[in-house]
Amino acid sequence: MNPLAEVSRRDFLRLAAAGLLGTLLASLRLDPALADDLPPDQQGRVTAGTINVYDVPSAKGKFVNSYWRDTVLSLTGVAVGEDEGAHNRVWYQVGGNGSAPSGYAYSGAVQPVRTLLNQPVAEIPKSGQLAELTVPYSDAHAAADPASKLLYRMYYETTYWVSGLAQAPDGTAWYQFWDEKRKKAYYAPAAHLRIIPAAELAPISPGLDNRLKRVQVRLNDQLVVAYEDQNPVYMARASTGAKYYGRYSTPVGRHISNFKRATRHMAAGDLASDGYDLPGVPWVSYITEKGVSFHGTYWHNDFGRPRSHGCINLTPQAAKWIYLWTQPPVPADRSFEYKEWGTSVEVIE
Repeated sequence: MNPLAEVSRRDFLRLAAAGLLGTLLASLRLDPALADDLPPDQQGRVTAGTINVYDVPSAKGKFVNSYWRDTVLSLTGVAVGEDEGAHNRVWYQVGGNGSAPSGYAYSGAVQPVRTLLNQPVAEIPKSGQLAELTVPYSDAHAAADPASKLLYRMYYETTYWVSGLAQAPDGTAWYQFWDEKRKKAYYAPAAHLRIIPAAELAPISPGLDNRLKRVQVRLNDQLVVAYEDQNPVYMARASTGAKYYGRYSTPVGRHISNFKRATRHMAAGDLASDGYDLPGVPWVSYITEKGVSFHGTYWHNDFGRPRSHGCINLTPQAAKWIYLWTQPPVPADRSFEYKEWGTSVEVIE
């Protein structure tokens, strides 16, 4: 299998810009044409409190504009920044479509998103069904009514276990979710979510002996590499444990991926200090009993440097690949699976 077969264009740019492709594929070089292949409907959501836009892909450039968190921007191009020492040299070109002046924003604080509306399904099975948010963000409410209490903001490519259908006062369909963390139901417009078909949840390389599968997490490189036998088949940039108010490290050693969840509401600590409250975290593959896991990340796009509480932050696409490729498999009609065995995960410095 081609080691780049499952690497997104965005991951490829980051790997090449940081010089990390050479660690695995010394003959590959960044193709400049990759900077111009964004789809015309590509958008970006601001994940930081504010971001600045400059006339060149560098914070040393001339200031053009600034945007608040959750502003949705039009992304029109990708550029590699001038700072060769940066862990992430990818910048997005934004604006220039008549609504705002064109400039460049650092990609680490911009989540690539799209706005894709969906036809609601007619029926949800009793066991529930997994869904993925396909718009930049949507608000979850206490009832199927936009006037009801707002509970959470949901973000692009987060996942939720849909447990039922409801009708809003205006006649539109809303999905009901069960929040396993808070032990209560909440609702969001069905048009904002895509029900994931069972075929899309099929395991990757299911016929391969699990003893020949191995995931390596390289802390110094902030890189995740999956191997089949001795051949690298997948790689992605990561963000592992970092030091904030305390010391959060990703534990070095050998682990297994024996507990997996398609969606998880992660919450802990005091939000005023170093706590977090993150509903809909997608594609969670736990590797320790203390909760360290691979999982999709929507609150930043700054992969390539430590910045987690110990987990291995990945893009949702990369986390989904790890979730589907590692053992044990999770049946499509279940939101989780736990076994005494799993795929080997090695965390090294």
